[in-house]
Amino acid sequence: MSKRPSGNPNGRPPKEIDKEQFEKLCSMQCTEIEILDFLDVGKDKLIRWCKENYGDTFENTFKRKSSKGKISLRRKQFETALGGNTTMLIWLGKQYLEQTDKSETDNTNNDNVTITFGD
Repeated sequence: MSKRPSGNPNGRPPKEIDKEQFEKLCSMQCTEIEILDFLDVGKDKLIRWCKENYGDTFENTFKRKSSKGKISLRRKQFETALGGNTTMLIWLGKQYLEQTDKSETDNTNNDNVTITFGD
């Protein structure tokens, strides 16, 4: 007779969460619901698991683990821009160098305009 894990002695074994999968989902900026659905666990389970494995809340753990994905995305954007993609160069210039598209109008000509209506 096999021994079941503690918890519910007559129920199924507790669902295990793969740490590597969890971190990949965070790095891909998946939503909490997407992570729960993919891992097939409930919110309470994920909250407890984050506390046990990272010593922190899901929200704080997600912020830390999702930053790897943001770094990868930023790296790829810079590679794309420096590879000659003009659109990406312009976009990054606007984001990080405070560059803007300016449309200037010269209003220095102070000509008077007269409008005349009939009778």
